[in-house]
Amino acid sequence: MTGKLSVVGLGPGNPHQLTPEAQEVVRTADDLFGYGPYLDRIPALPTQRRHASDNRQELQRAAEALKAATEGRIVAVVSGGDPGVFGMAAAVCEALENGPPEWRQVEVAIIPGVSAMLAVAARIGAPLGHDFCAISLSDNLKPWPVIEQRLELAATAGFVIALYNPISRARPWQLDRAFDKLRTVLPETTPVVFGRAAGRPDERIAVTRLSAARGSDADMATCIIVGSAETRLIERPGNTPLVYTPRGSSRPAA
Repeated sequence: MTGKLSVVGLGPGNPHQLTPEAQEVVRTADDLFGYGPYLDRIPALPTQRRHASDNRQELQRAAEALKAATEGRIVAVVSGGDPGVFGMAAAVCEALENGPPEWRQVEVAIIPGVSAMLAVAARIGAPLGHDFCAISLSDNLKPWPVIEQRLELAATAGFVIALYNPISRARPWQLDRAFDKLRTVLPETTPVVFGRAAGRPDERIAVTRLSAARGSDADMATCIIVGSAETRLIERPGNTPLVYTPRGSSRPAA
């Protein structure tokens, strides 16, 4: 008997931002697979088996979860934010595509969650109000020159850019390099939002201009939103400023 595998988005970490569907799937699973800190967000149940692994073991985790599902288990693979946005959904699909034929008989469901860029955007206004894209600054799975090229092209095209995986101990220089690349295209007054741990007790949201943005203001728990040339900051005396990108665009076609 073949079981079922669900890839579940846990949202940015605030329990109120975990969807009822995700809660139910996690609650009814026989086995939970995930990065240790993500599994720690879920209340432990004595009826479940937990399989924690490191954040660089995505394919191994996906393979072990698929194997458990082929044995008839009801499996949930947890992922922070939305599993389809730099999360575990792609890893499960990749493992399934390259794995044994019996894995393709497993029923697979992707359970969406609130992505970090949506949580950060909601905290500061509507920076994603017009066209936008998301780019991971991690060069573990793609070369850095490709990342720089995508940053330049996205900024030139007028996209607001959400930056994921901005910096780590192994990559302390890349975020500053990314800002330098964006400064060659965007005005120095472009709003930049640093959103760390949005919705959690240790949340920190800050807004600056591109000219003043520094890599040292972020860590791996930070999602950064870089506005387009049309993104605006609304000062509100006595209140937090709002950042938004108008719904229409006045940019002429290239």
